[in-house]
Amino acid sequence: MKVGILRVGKVDSNVLERVCENLRITFPEAEFNLTPKRLAVPEEAFDKLRSQYCSDILLNAIRSYAEKARTLNRVLGVVDVDIFVPGLNFVFGEADCPGKAALISLWRLKPEFYGLPCNMEVFVDRSTKEAVHELGHTLGLEHCVNPFCVMYFSNSIFETDRKKSLFCNKCYVKVQTFMEAFGEKC
Repeated sequence: MKVGILRVGKVDSNVLERVCENLRITFPEAEFNLTPKRLAVPEEAFDKLRSQYCSDILLNAIRSYAEKARTLNRVLGVVDVDIFVPGLNFVFGEADCPGKAALISLWRLKPEFYGLPCNMEVFVDRSTKEAVHELGHTLGLEHCVNPFCVMYFSNSIFETDRKKSLFCNKCYVKVQTFMEAFGEKC
């Protein structure tokens, strides 16, 4: 499986390099690389009333890029703005399930967002969990009921911190089954 990490807007490449390293541990047979291209944050995604960006619009831009990137099996877009989907106050990410496109936002993963001091290790750990979670969706996984599984739905940063960056046994088997069915290696 070849996954391109697509920067959307201004994103710290050092954080993304660390997340790529961690993704290689979770998916040892996959290739993770930063794409040479960056996307601008679509202006039409900004909702003035909410002061947030609509993740559906961002995901559409990533999906469009993924469809053209024929050498990639998946594209994970990473943005550093606050995102939402209608009906929710915010989301940490969104993905096609299954599909080629996924998105995570770094905005609410930073300890500073919660009034805490900067902590790069916590920030990278949270970013990795959300990246694995959204990539899991692209592999056909739904949310898991196990609060420690990476596929558990995080309603808050506390739930993100509680879960691991790995799939539980049930979800791991589903990933393996999906990958075999589509002739991919994870």
